[in-house]
Amino acid sequence: MIRRVVVVALAVPAWTPPGIEPQRWRRALADDAVDLLATLAEVEPALAVIPADRSLAVSVAWPSMPVYTVDELTVANVFAAAAADGYQQAAVLAPDAPDLPGMLIAKVLRPLTTRPAAVAPDAAEPAGLVAFASRLPAPGWVEGIDLDTATAATVRAAASAATDVIGTQGWHRLRTPASLSRLDPALDGWDATRTLLSSGSSPAAG
Repeated sequence: MIRRVVVVALAVPAWTPPGIEPQRWRRALADDAVDLLATLAEVEPALAVIPADRSLAVSVAWPSMPVYTVDELTVANVFAAAAADGYQQAAVLAPDAPDLPGMLIAKVLRPLTTRPAAVAPDAAEPAGLVAFASRLPAPGWVEGIDLDTATAATVRAAASAATDVIGTQGWHRLRTPASLSRLDPALDGWDATRTLLSSGSSPAAG
């Protein structure tokens, strides 16, 4: 049986809504990311952080959830950590898509049965990925791929062959003021982000 892991890379969010303390925003996104991982079937969940952010990951992870600590939070480093942990396939998720449906994660993993890699774009922006999936160990060309700046086209251009990379359905990330309007209140989940947005300005926790 193929061992698959889905890893949320807990990078610092590129944008914080006005009136919300950045650390509270980051914590809410991390909480919702962990809740999303809990809904996934036939994959194992994990988080990835740089050493300075390990305390954040430990505070939101449930017991026994792997937390990969990497020197630099790159897709390549996360794939390497997952491969060292014995996984054969992995998907790395951006940390700022709290309402991402689990079925879209399944769709980005599915092509790995026939292709080395698959990507799901930020559907609301010209660049950026919501998810990047790869067989492990990942091919060397993943070095330099960045979830914030890559596109399906740039990933295909980096690959050994364009046909090695499948583009799947995209989703929105919360990287601009306009992105908030794309959150769907009817979707289940993203409770921490929803609660924080409804509370507006509030003092920093802790």
